[in-house]
Amino acid sequence: MAPEAKAPLLDGRRGATPMQTLGNIVVSIVGTGVLGLPYAFRTAGWLAGALGVAVAGAATFYCMLLLLDCRDKLREQEGTEDHQQQHHDGNYTYGDLGEKCFGRVGRYFTEATIILSQTGGTVAYLVFIGQNISSIFSTTATWLSPPTVVLALLLPIQAALSLIRSLSSLGHFSLLADACTALAVAAVWSRRTRSSSRPAASPAAARWRTPGSGASPSPSGSPSSASRASA
Repeated sequence: MAPEAKAPLLDGRRGATPMQTLGNIVVSIVGTGVLGLPYAFRTAGWLAGALGVAVAGAATFYCMLLLLDCRDKLREQEGTEDHQQQHHDGNYTYGDLGEKCFGRVGRYFTEATIILSQTGGTVAYLVFIGQNISSIFSTTATWLSPPTVVLALLLPIQAALSLIRSLSSLGHFSLLADACTALAVAAVWSRRTRSSSRPAASPAAARWRTPGSGASPSPSGSPSSASRASA
C-alpha cells in the first residue's frame, strides 16, 4: 500500500483564513497594471491586444504546470531514497528545483532571476505610485521633488512588509491592496462614463481638420490664422 501523501498545508498549525488566501491570490495576479490594459489595447488594437494577452496567459499557465511536474517528479525520486525522505518535508523552493535540474549553477541562476524580477517590479510600482500621488502636490524647491518625498515615505513601509514571512500575516495587507485596486478601477470607469455622456467634443477632437474643409479650427474654436490669411 502506498504511503499516505503529506499535506503540509493541512497541518494543525493556524494558517490563513479563506478570505486571506483569496486576498493573497488576487493581489499576486491582479494589480494596478490592469489600469494600463485599456491603453495597451488602444495602442495595439483589439486583435493584437487580445492575442498578446492570450499568448502571455497560455505561456504563464504552461510554465506553472511545468513547475508542478518538476515538483512531483522530485517527490517520486526522493520517495525511493529513505535517507532523503527523512530529511526533507516535501516542500521545494524555486532554487531547489533549479539545483535538481541544472546543479548549483541552476540554483544561483534561478534565485538571481527571482531577485531581479521582484526588485524590478517593486521599483516600477514605487515609481508609479510616487508619480501619481505626487501629482496632487506642488513645490518650488529645485532640489526636492514630490516623487522623491513619496518614495522616501513608501520605501521603509515596503522594506518592513518584505520582512514578513507569513502569508497569513500579509493577508490583511493583500485585502487592502485588492480594495485599492478595485477603487482605482471604479474611479477610471466612473470618469470614463461621465466623459462619454457629455455631448460636447473634447479640445483635442476640435483641432482635427474635417475632410473637404479648408480651415483647421484652433483650440478656441475660431479659424486658424492660415485660413484667415487665405481669405
